[in-house]
Amino acid sequence: MGEKNLLKQDSSIEEKELNPISGWIALFIGILFILSPVFGFINLVNTENDIFLIVTIILFIVAIFIFCGLKIVNPNESIVFVLFGKYYGTIKKPGFFFVNPFVSAINPTYESQVTKLSKVGEKDSEQETTTSNTKKISLKAMTLNNQKQKVNDELGNPIIIGTIVIWRVINPTKAVFNVENYKTFLSIQCDSTIRNVARLYPYDSEDTEDYSEKSLRGSSQEIADKLKEELQKRVEIAGIEVEEVRITHLSYAPEIAAAMLQRQQAEAIIAARKKIVEGAVGMVEMALNSLSEKEVVELDDERKAAMVSNLLVVLCGSKDAQPIVNSGSIY
Repeated sequence: MGEKNLLKQDSSIEEKELNPISGWIALFIGILFILSPVFGFINLVNTENDIFLIVTIILFIVAIFIFCGLKIVNPNESIVFVLFGKYYGTIKKPGFFFVNPFVSAINPTYESQVTKLSKVGEKDSEQETTTSNTKKISLKAMTLNNQKQKVNDELGNPIIIGTIVIWRVINPTKAVFNVENYKTFLSIQCDSTIRNVARLYPYDSEDTEDYSEKSLRGSSQEIADKLKEELQKRVEIAGIEVEEVRITHLSYAPEIAAAMLQRQQAEAIIAARKKIVEGAVGMVEMALNSLSEKEVVELDDERKAAMVSNLLVVLCGSKDAQPIVNSGSIY
């Protein structure tokens, strides 16, 4: 039911791109209308006719309306207009244009300078994320540095994860009318997506018996693609295109970090000891074979066992060996 409502809302307003006339023509006409009252005032003084006074006032008012309709659109910017509460159109191409003077630009992230001064005590990062100082909609690629948050992985371990999102607005009309604040909407959906994806994978494949399983730490590219795919579905309604999602921070939560560090150290020690034992066995086998082939000395089973024991102690010991030289028979 929720998806149907979103789809219905998504298709309620279709983007209409405006092709307004050049602003230079309107500017030239406005200047003429401004200069006309000057000549009208001169004629008024000479003729003392009320008609010139009325024409002068009308031309001056028309010139003001013309100047109000002049709009400048920079590259990779757009303006969404409404006319008396109804969607009027969108300008997406850069240039100098003249539009209906009665239309007004709308941007849900716009915050006036007066409002900003009243919120001096708030965090700057939050202001940069959710507000804008212009009513134009930027089409440039932007970066959302999402705050670190605590989530649970597939095994229920609490972890701290942070991401960065590269995104842009591709449909300004959807961004303005379909959501309250498209920047805040993106940030909230990013938090939800991270929590939803993180619970599908373990922190590390070593946490499970299957070392080939994908994990948050070992499969960063696959996880990034998964995050991008799910986040794109969530923000489609807002006319936003997600270009890239990357994990910038990944660690265990402080309450289990010490225990997990001890576990990793134990696993590293076990792996190192395993390598040492494998190498020691190979070296002992090589020594016995070499002595037997070159017939340096003949060893019975008991002497071989004693030699193997001594060599393993020397090779596998964590401290330097202190050999005892035997000058006589061992029997």
